[in-house]
Amino acid sequence: MSSHITRYDLMPIPPIEAHTQWFEAGVLRFGVEYRVVNDAITAASEIAVARGDSRPAPGSIDDCGVSLHVVGRHEGEALEYLRFDCFDEDPHYHYVSWASQSNEMLHIDPIAEGDALGWALDRLRSRLPQMLTRAGAGFLAGELDSELIDEVLPRVAEAAYRSRYQHADGNGPDPDRGGEPSG
Repeated sequence: MSSHITRYDLMPIPPIEAHTQWFEAGVLRFGVEYRVVNDAITAASEIAVARGDSRPAPGSIDDCGVSLHVVGRHEGEALEYLRFDCFDEDPHYHYVSWASQSNEMLHIDPIAEGDALGWALDRLRSRLPQMLTRAGAGFLAGELDSELIDEVLPRVAEAAYRSRYQHADGNGPDPDRGGEPSG
């Protein structure tokens, strides 16, 4: 396995449904969520640490940003296969393998790749079947309706950018306050 991949023995922290806007696209659902990840949230979710690593030092996990969730159905269950965490400090993405009950995290280099959210949205447009196959969901890749996905992705992008700039975590405009900064 490549050194740029961090493998976790458990599944990633699930999306918070109340914070996630979902978009149906045939066999897939795309979720847009503004996430705040810190020590308390990870402890509450019992997140797994990387194989061979010790638990991160307290105060070492503190990031936020837009997450894009790619969910498909397998044997009647909705499962997340890809996630793009377009975080401010450590943008990365996940290949989620339900067969091996693990997920692999790969970092996005903002210098080489540019804006993580723009990069992630471009991957959904241009590499979705290949990435689903890499995540162990090749059965979904063969059933994609590319026209429907092309129709839905602009709405996903609009929601993602709106979420980035109108979240209510104290770091940006709060839509409930007419766009004024929260806090």
